[in-house]
Amino acid sequence: MSGLLAGKRLLVTGVITDASIAFSVARLAQENGAQVILTGYGRLSLVERIAKRLPEPAPVIELDVTNRDHLAALGDRVREHVDGLDGIVHSIGFAPQSCLGGGFLDAPWEDVATAVHVSTYSYQALATAALPLMASGSSVVGLTFDATKAWPVYDWMGVAKAGLESASRYLALHLGPKGIRSNLVAAGPLRTVAAKSIPGFEQFEDAWSARAPLGWNLTDCEPAARACLALLSDWFPATTGEIVHVDGGYHAIGA
Repeated sequence: MSGLLAGKRLLVTGVITDASIAFSVARLAQENGAQVILTGYGRLSLVERIAKRLPEPAPVIELDVTNRDHLAALGDRVREHVDGLDGIVHSIGFAPQSCLGGGFLDAPWEDVATAVHVSTYSYQALATAALPLMASGSSVVGLTFDATKAWPVYDWMGVAKAGLESASRYLALHLGPKGIRSNLVAAGPLRTVAAKSIPGFEQFEDAWSARAPLGWNLTDCEPAARACLALLSDWFPATTGEIVHVDGGYHAIGA
């Protein structure tokens, strides 16, 4: 078997449609020699249908990252397909509508708590649940949207992503002695299901395409997926707690 991820066993969350970053990660991972397991939440049949569009059909296991029983059973569910994991892709985020689209000052704590639980705490929860499956050299990779700035309409999801970025650094601190890395990919705006759920998110699009030095394709998830693959591979053995921007260079430009 050949490829950047030859022989690696990966758990990929967040595949909802074939236009998602997670789907591109799963596809490229298989093309580069990895064995992929997907997780789904809610409509498992939808994820199973999308999984059939991969180069090789991938098994799908049910996982609600806010459900303690699901997390406790994750190891057993994964072992039905592979005997361990070399990498995890966290592509999970959700915020109630009250937390988005300009609702920052009005969103109730209960909704904010949901956003933080699903989008932030789940990164630690998923990694911890999978820890018994991972050995030294394994990698955890998550997806963020540059949380160093306040973005219009992103509101509490932006706060949750800031927490995710901090959580990745702390995961790097605590898993480093076990030889396990934690890194994030900060992708530019993409027309995914998640983006479409944010009212007014399209206002990012024109500005991003115009200002990014390399330009920006709003429908191409492959650049972000390739960065995930690189971080999952053995080519970054001493890199952890990092955020790799895949945004056409937008983050580096002031005006």
